[in-house]
Amino acid sequence: MSVRRLAPDPVQPASFAFTAANENWIDQQIAKYPAGRQASAVIPLLWKAQEQEGWVSRAVIETVAKRLGMAPMRVLEVATFYTMFNLQPVGQYYVQLCGTTPCALRGAEALKKVCEEVIGPQSTVTADGKLSWLEVECLGACCNAPMAQINVDYYEDLTPANFRQLLDDLRNGRPTKPGPQNGRIGSEPEGGPQTLTDKALYDGSMIGAGGWQKRIAEQRKAAAEAAAVKAAAEAEAKKAEATPAAVAAKPATETAAAARPQPSAPAQPSGAASDTPAAKGKVEKKDVAEAAKPAAADNVTARDESKPELLTAARGGTGDDLELIWGVGPKLAKMLNEMGIWHYDQIAEWTPAELAWVDARLTGFKGRALRDDWIAQSKKLATGWRPESKLGDKPAE
Repeated sequence: MSVRRLAPDPVQPASFAFTAANENWIDQQIAKYPAGRQASAVIPLLWKAQEQEGWVSRAVIETVAKRLGMAPMRVLEVATFYTMFNLQPVGQYYVQLCGTTPCALRGAEALKKVCEEVIGPQSTVTADGKLSWLEVECLGACCNAPMAQINVDYYEDLTPANFRQLLDDLRNGRPTKPGPQNGRIGSEPEGGPQTLTDKALYDGSMIGAGGWQKRIAEQRKAAAEAAAVKAAAEAEAKKAEATPAAVAAKPATETAAAARPQPSAPAQPSGAASDTPAAKGKVEKKDVAEAAKPAAADNVTARDESKPELLTAARGGTGDDLELIWGVGPKLAKMLNEMGIWHYDQIAEWTPAELAWVDARLTGFKGRALRDDWIAQSKKLATGWRPESKLGDKPAE
């Protein structure tokens, strides 16, 4: 960044004071900040002073510092840092000519020569006080390069000829038109638009063509009517289900929540209270009741559990793939192997009491064997049948 210094002493004014209107404006700005934080208004005050005088003098810096309770050096730091503050006098019309690459490629160098011929070197003011100029960095109007900012207005699409005429008009008080100087509007292509030139595309005449609006309206109406009919039918169905007669006639299994644990019967294992109801193919209630009967000859325990036939190792050194039973994963398969259960025919031969014995020991999976009917699945697998999926076939509901 170039070094920015205040103007020489000979051009510095002896004093500076804000106008009454600006003083009122300053009071409003300072009021925006908490007590003791009025220094935050330094940039707005410097900008207002520049609007009033055209530039920021030493007297301006001292006045702003006193107004905000700041050291003059702190205000000077701000003024010299931001290039928007002019540190020396400017003309009534201050020309900031963009010299960055896009404008340079489009002829900014020729415009600089015009400024030097009409105004003089950079940062000098014409004898009549009307004009001064400075080359600046990009002003963001690259589509309309080359361009210049004069006071608060942008003048674009400049050429040496129209730029010279523009400066002459400003100096002599003739009206000028900001924006592109070659007749185009905004940043549209030179010579006018090149696309969407058919006005019928955007003049509204195509609205409703093909009856699409009517078709969409009819579709929306039909959908709304169908939704209303469905809502009315659902309301009637709920109303009918809520009658005392309907509630009394509904089976208990339909009113119970899915997979809700059932209370344990006195003869069931202690873990049965957390077991879930079985799907189709489960051990029937009569079978469980039959297994619950005392049988001294078979030494069936009071808990109605009977230990099934277990093996110390798989027959032939290789067990069956128990994960082909729906509901049995690697963890369950390992748990069964550790119990001594390796083959489908072992599971296929379980009695209800043996099933209860195994189920009571499936920690974390109680009720799984009953729910997924491992016995029926194992009977099929023992015949050599195999499911299409490696996960097995889920028993039919």
